[in-house]
Amino acid sequence: MKPQPQTDSATMVRSLLRGSRQGALATLMTESGAPYCSLVNVAPDADGAPLLLISRLALHTQNALADPRVSLMLDERRAGDPLEGARIMLAGEARPAAPEALPRIRRRYFAFHPSARDFADFPDFSFFRIDPSGVHLVAGFGRIVDLVPARFLTEVSDAADLVAAEEEIVAHLNTDHPETLSLFATQLLDTPAADWRCIACDPDGLDLAAEDRYLRLTFPRRVASPGALRTVLKDLADKARSGAR
Repeated sequence: MKPQPQTDSATMVRSLLRGSRQGALATLMTESGAPYCSLVNVAPDADGAPLLLISRLALHTQNALADPRVSLMLDERRAGDPLEGARIMLAGEARPAAPEALPRIRRRYFAFHPSARDFADFPDFSFFRIDPSGVHLVAGFGRIVDLVPARFLTEVSDAADLVAAEEEIVAHLNTDHPETLSLFATQLLDTPAADWRCIACDPDGLDLAAEDRYLRLTFPRRVASPGALRTVLKDLADKARSGAR
């Protein structure tokens, strides 16, 4: 995940939200209201909003339960001077995952952090979602932009069938089309061959993983249904195969 200087601001923010696996979470101390910052693992929800798996024994969880206002910093994690890379400060409210959304949130979080399965069911751990109120992007000298959620979150209100079918879509791609996924990685994303597997799907793209490496395949156009997804994936597969010849 390396946002380029010419990339528009909204795309850069989406890239950081989709591609980041860790971030700095700032909460407010329950007694004093003083800022408290900690390192957390993050995963993207279907719309790109950050998901957390945190323990009530941790100060940041206690703080968020008392006052859900938080900020989350994500950065490019590039080599060299980190201040030359893009980074965002996302503001919002962190709340426990809604019961009806929990199965999807668990599945997506485990897709990006498989080792979390070892402790996710401990009684003190809970899944949280940060609902953004805005984001502050710093993308190099003189490029500082504030964006509202509508500019950077993926619209999912009209894609309920696609979101609901995500687990089935991922399983189908991995079982029936592993060669196509490999072509996506090597031909469309210019990445060395590996055992690339699909781990998540949303209206804007697919997430692929091989061991501890992750890739984001952005669709050429937004999809809102499983049928539209099949058409886009066929087009991308044809493009990947033509490049492999």
